[in-house]
Amino acid sequence: MTTFVLVPGFWLGAWAWDAVTSELTAAGHDVHPVTLTGLAERAAEATPEVNVDTHIADLTRLIATRGLRDVVLVGHSGANMPVTGVADRFPELLRRVVYVDTGPMPSGMAAIDFNDPKAQGEHLRRMRTRGTPQPFGTVTQALTRPDPLPGVPASMIATTFSPEQVHAIADAGNPIFAAMGRLDLHHLPTGHWPMFSRPDGLAALLDQVGAEGTGEPSRA
Repeated sequence: MTTFVLVPGFWLGAWAWDAVTSELTAAGHDVHPVTLTGLAERAAEATPEVNVDTHIADLTRLIATRGLRDVVLVGHSGANMPVTGVADRFPELLRRVVYVDTGPMPSGMAAIDFNDPKAQGEHLRRMRTRGTPQPFGTVTQALTRPDPLPGVPASMIATTFSPEQVHAIADAGNPIFAAMGRLDLHHLPTGHWPMFSRPDGLAALLDQVGAEGTGEPSRA
């Protein structure tokens, strides 16, 4: 059994992980999808002060209050910032961090400095209906990362680009993709929201990655 904490990207709540949660739970895993402060059913908590630190605190509080151990922390898209923050500041809580179609930012870089790949799909209507505005501070706050980085094993599930493209862009000197290229890379060809378009495939890959245990870490 693996303990997963699933963190949705911008505009989404824990509901976005429903199908993946069902698949992982059926496989015998302990699964905790998260709604971060200011989003979905917690939209009323949004204030100008909500930022990346707020969301890091959300995750560490959930892990502590539920008594979770050896966590595989999964972050989709814009959730890369809080999951990286947890891995940097509280590495002892985690077995592995998994980035879904995203990766860790270089130290001092905010999400607003990087444009996510654009994707279209049949699930956009559902997102427009259930999505909520993203607290602005979570986009403008950068992370200052430790040096050296903690040795938390890290993986990435790329969905809108391939591992080969990650390495090619990294080799061209892009600092964001350079960090991604150091991760344990997996490929799930689909759109930017695989929890909607291929939840079974995403759950199967998470099951596989979660079973990899510790071993030699790839530093995020």
